[in-house]
Amino acid sequence: MADRPTSQQIDELFDAGGEVLPYADEMTFERPRQPQRRVSVDMSAPMVARLDAYASEYGVTRQSLVKIWLAERLNDEDDRRARRATS
Repeated sequence: MADRPTSQQIDELFDAGGEVLPYADEMTFERPRQPQRRVSVDMSAPMVARLDAYASEYGVTRQSLVKIWLAERLNDEDDRRARRATS
């Protein structure tokens, strides 16, 4: 595949189970019908340093890492709540 694959080549790669994210422009990603709200969180400098280290390790921004981890935790809490409700 060339440096800049065609959309057809990317579709074929996706259909074959290949990794297509490297060809995506994340700046153009949208979340339709999901309004965004800005949230400010104060943390200690050591906590920010740890976040930055993990973000660097995973190749994402600090903000992305925080959103991913918060989403995972919220999903875990939703699951826990659902299990309690069915008990």
